[in-house]
This record gives sequence, C-alpha cells and structure tokens, in this order.
Amino acid sequence: MNEPTDPTPPPRSGLSIVVPVYRGAATVGLLVEALSALRPEGGLEIVLVNDGSPDDSGDVCRSLIETARVKLIYIEHARNYGEHNAVMTGLRHTTGAYVITMDDDLQNPPEEVLRLYDHARLGGWDVVYTRYAVKQHAPWRNLGSRFANKVADTLLDKPKGLYLSSFRCMSDLVVRSVTRYSGPYPYIDGLIMQITQRIDSIEVRHLPRAEGRSNYTLRRLVRLWLNLATSFSLAPLRMAIFAGAAMASIGTIGAVLTILEALWMHNTPSGWASTMVVILLVSGVQSMILGVLGEYVGRTFLSANGKPQGTVREIHRNRLEGTGS
Repeated sequence: MNEPTDPTPPPRSGLSIVVPVYRGAATVGLLVEALSALRPEGGLEIVLVNDGSPDDSGDVCRSLIETARVKLIYIEHARNYGEHNAVMTGLRHTTGAYVITMDDDLQNPPEEVLRLYDHARLGGWDVVYTRYAVKQHAPWRNLGSRFANKVADTLLDKPKGLYLSSFRCMSDLVVRSVTRYSGPYPYIDGLIMQITQRIDSIEVRHLPRAEGRSNYTLRRLVRLWLNLATSFSLAPLRMAIFAGAAMASIGTIGAVLTILEALWMHNTPSGWASTMVVILLVSGVQSMILGVLGEYVGRTFLSANGKPQGTVREIHRNRLEGTGS
C-alpha cells in the first residue's frame, strides 16, 4: 500500500464508518448529513474513500471536510482499484472500536447503522452482517449475489446460509487482522472467515437507489467472484484435479471398449465419432485446467511484482471530535 504518512495519531472513536465512493457525487453529501445526526456510544467518525471516481465526487468530499459536523476523513485513490481495495484503504485509517462499511448510494438506511452497531457491541460479536427481506437491485444483480453466496458456502469456511453483505460491522480486532493483508486482490469476507467464527446477522431494510444506477456491472461481479474463488481457496485447483481424474477414467473405459470392438466386431467403421467425442472432452477439460492454473499463476506473478492494493493520492481530516451518545 502506497500512501502519505500522517505522524499525528487521531483520537479514538466508538464507531467508524467506511464509505467507498464511486460516482457518488449526488448522494455522498446526503449520506454524510444523515450519518452526522447519529449519536453512537463513544462517538462517530466517517471515512470517505474516493476510488478514482470519474465524476466530481472528489470536490464534493473536500467540501464536506469544511462543513461536516462529525469527525471526517477524506482519502483519494490515485486511480480506480475496486470496492474491496477502497474499503481496505479506509479500514487502515479508522480509529473506532467497531467499524461499519456501507455503500454511498443510500440503499442502506443510515438509521440502521445504530442497530447494527449496538447488536455487535452489546452482543460481543466480532462481525455482524446484514440481510434483506427484499433487495432493491436489478434481477440479474440479485441472481449474481445469490450465486456468489452459494459459491462462498462451498469455498469459504462460513456459517451455512450466512448472507455476505457489504453493509457489515466489524470489531477492531477483526479490522486489525484484515488490514494485515497486503495482496492486490483483497476479498474482505474471505479474510473475515479466516479470522473469526463469532459472526451474526440482522435483518435491515434495503431501499431503491436514490440516484443513478449500480456501479456493479457483470464484468465487476465476475472479477469479484474470481477474487473469492482464487484468492482464498484451493477448491478450483482441486476441482481441476477431480475433472482430470474423471476424464482419465472415461478415457480408460473408452480404450477398453475400443479394444473390445476391434476384437468382436470386425466389420465396424473405424470409430471416428467416438474418437472425436473423446478428443473434444479431453481437450475441453485440459483447457479448463490450464485456465485455472493460469489464473493462479497470473495472480501470484502480479503479487510477487508488487502490484499495489491501492495508492493514496491525498488525505484530508477535519480533526473534529466524534459525536458522543
């Protein structure tokens, strides 16, 4: 992580809220205003991380430094690195005993923040996720989220059925452990599952987007799934091994049948169809295995070459004390 150093340690807060900002110029000000009205136990700080947003989110966030009524930190990435990378940067600058991560689109009602915080704090939970009775996302996005959670059930050591939401609360213990990861492909939920099993969830409301459309495209969802599948699990490699073993077994059976055919059915054709089927099956599985291996090798190569998790261009603080309860 490349970032400017700040030698003055900030005072500690009860609750920190990390908000990755991308195309959020129209909503981030409303979000900060709503969060500023909260009075959590121990005080509040807000950390905004502008992840290379192409709109004027940076200007809006800088103006909030001057007007915010709570302790506010603004961090700007030098380019777009992705939501999880932006959250990792924000986590490194928090001072709260608990940290909540949430999006900038106002789909998570700010008034649910205190419920989430109090549930984690009073219940002694390391992490509390949120779940939604009704999700106000497009159908394809909901389908992608369900698929990712089903994959996570298999690949991650997580409680069965737990919904992995980006609106979550983590204790300082978990935050300190998560931020030790310095690789270029962070997947925060995967890191959490490696740290603790003291995890709970609560149901909260989910609102339609106040402005614009989701920044998550199909391509971004696929990249997120690849981070989940290849950064925190060897399951894809093991699946490739099983696929290779299965094809080897099928090939052996095919070879035996071919020999029997040659011995007992002398007038049969040369077996062109069966040969082509075997070739296509084997080459398809081999291509899949090479693709899985290539993904692991490529990520290892980029990590060894020091691809940054995120580069911070600037940091601004308003130095206000967090609001108390």
